[in-house]
Amino acid sequence: MLVRGVRGATTIEANTVEAVLEASWELLSAMVEANDIDAEYVASALFTTSPDVNAEFPAVAAREMGWEHVPLLCGHEMSVPKALKMCLRILIHVNTDKPAKDIRHIYLRGATALRPDIEKQDD
Repeated sequence: MLVRGVRGATTIEANTVEAVLEASWELLSAMVEANDIDAEYVASALFTTSPDVNAEFPAVAAREMGWEHVPLLCGHEMSVPKALKMCLRILIHVNTDKPAKDIRHIYLRGATALRPDIEKQDD
């Protein structure tokens, strides 16, 4: 098996605990489903938000989904002028036999603008 990165991003409706967890749960669930990810094979996961999101750690959603033994880390993205606001990004490092071309990176809500080359996956 190789370690592959699975990327995803979404936007958050408001800087509240509920909105952060809802967006985190939605994005993480979509990433897991699209790539048939079993938490047992996840090496680690990084969660970042734009600097305007700080109401809750987005990794709490992963713990609530049962990722008890997966190393998780949260942080903020760089504060780049004109960067997407209210944005959550996830990078999962997963052990898999899938070739890189078969990994599906998930961009939801307003984050579809980050990767217009990837087929829209929400709505």
